Amino acid sequence: MMEQLRQMTDEQSRMIFVASCIEAVARRENIPATEMYRRMSRVGMIHHYILPYYDVLHTQSRQYVTDTLLETLHNWEAAGMSMVDEEGGER
Repeated sequence: MMEQLRQMTDEQSRMIFVASCIEAVARRENIPATEMYRRMSRVGMIHHYILPYYDVLHTQSRQYVTDTLLETLHNWEAAGMSMVDEEGGER
């Protein structure tokens, strides 16, 4: 029973990774994590980039992941990508 409690599910591991990515990129940009979450959500980075490529991204260095996510975020924002509709819900 205790062993089961200690083991994280795959989904929990992925969510922890997403949170750490948001925190790392926010620190690099010197903005609150909540603002970075909003920006990443608006362009769909969490569900269309970080989670689908989790298996590859989580094996890379923190610096590489942060650099890659920041470059992708800036490119997607510059391209005007938005995964949020007028009511604020994700598409």
